[in-house]
Amino acid sequence: MAMIERSTTTAAAADARGANENKFLSFCLGNEQYGVEILRVREIIGLLSITPLPQTPAYVKGVMNLRGRIIPVIDLRLRFSLSAAEATKETCIIVLESTDAEGAQTVMGAIVDSVREVQDIPRSAIEPPPEFGCEIPLKYILGMGKVKEKDKDKERDKVVVLLDIAEVIGTRERAQIAGAIKDAGTAGTGTASERRAA
Repeated sequence: MAMIERSTTTAAAADARGANENKFLSFCLGNEQYGVEILRVREIIGLLSITPLPQTPAYVKGVMNLRGRIIPVIDLRLRFSLSAAEATKETCIIVLESTDAEGAQTVMGAIVDSVREVQDIPRSAIEPPPEFGCEIPLKYILGMGKVKEKDKDKERDKVVVLLDIAEVIGTRERAQIAGAIKDAGTAGTGTASERRAA
């Protein structure tokens, strides 16, 4: 899977933000295309071993160890109340970062059916979501991106559902996941006498 390089200096980060402001990574859940701001994407990886977490919603698959960092993983299908699907060779994890209104940053992995491409979608091509007819809650949607998709030798209009990642995992859910990770770590370490008794 491809790694998306992130700038490390302030100036480079500012330049990258300007250059990537209208870029979205598109991916599929079933037959529907979704998109996230490329600035929210850290990298794309294949499926890794995921350790389940107790007392978390069903869409939280658990945590993975990504180069020494423990990152929660969610299944976007289940998050959006879509039917579950068997993993295929195209199933992958998009590692995303989001910042809430208080400035708290969260890094998480999102399981998707497949990744498509990075698309330029100017603000003028983004419309508000319709009041009805969407499969997912409106609060998760930044807007509906209008793009052109090649179909053989022709171009056809396509709509990409652009997601607000900070809303997909809200403050309450982040706190619940963080608490579960902390509890799991505490249970795993314990005291020496507790481990011997076990």
